[in-house]
Amino acid sequence: MNVERAHGANVAKLGIMRLQLGWSSVPLPGCSRAVSHHDRLICGRYITIMRIIAGKFADRTLTSPNDFRVHPTAELVRGEMLRMLKPDLAGARVLDLFAGTGALGLEAISRGARNADFVETRPASLHALRANIAALRLNKFTRVFKRDALPMVAAMVADSYDVAFADPPYGSKMLDRVLESWHTTRFSRVLAVEHARDHDLPLGDDRRRFDTSTI
Repeated sequence: MNVERAHGANVAKLGIMRLQLGWSSVPLPGCSRAVSHHDRLICGRYITIMRIIAGKFADRTLTSPNDFRVHPTAELVRGEMLRMLKPDLAGARVLDLFAGTGALGLEAISRGARNADFVETRPASLHALRANIAALRLNKFTRVFKRDALPMVAAMVADSYDVAFADPPYGSKMLDRVLESWHTTRFSRVLAVEHARDHDLPLGDDRRRFDTSTI
C-alpha cells in the first residue's frame, strides 16, 4: 500500500504495511485451511466475516458480495492503513474507488471522516455497499456512483477530496491510469493504493512487499 500526499507541488509518499489475517494454526474439519475468529462456515466453506475495526462503528458487521472476484483488503491491512492516515481523517472528504463493500470509506467515516463517495460498477458489490451504508445509517453522509472510476477521476479538479483510496483488481492497468490522473490534477491531498507484487509502479519513498502484494 502506498500513500501519497500532495502539498502544492511537493509530494510525500508514505508506505503502509500490508499484513495477513492471523489464521489459527489448526484447520477445522472440512476446511482446506486454518480459519480465524472472523470466519463463518457457509454452504460447506469458510468465508471471512468483514467488520468495522475501530471508531464509532467498531465491530459492526459488513455485508460481503457473493462474488469470487471481489477480494477485500484484509482487516489488519485496513486497520494499519487507517491508523497511519489518522492525521488526515478528521473532517475529511473521502473517495473510495473500486469500492467493493465500501469497507475503506466506511472505516474512514467511523474514524472521523466527514463523508465518503464510493465508485463501483459490479452489481453484487453495489448491493453489498448500499446494504452496508443503510445498516450504518450513513445515507446522508455518502454517495454511491455506478460509474467507471477511470474517466471519473480523469475529469476531477484539484483538491476534490482530502483522502482517496484505490484498490483495483490485481493484474489490471487501471491503477496506472488512476495514478496518472492523480499526478496530473492532484484530485485528492492523499492517495492510498494497493497492488499486486508483480505490478511495476514508480518507486515511492517507502514500499514493502509481501507474498503476492506490494504496499
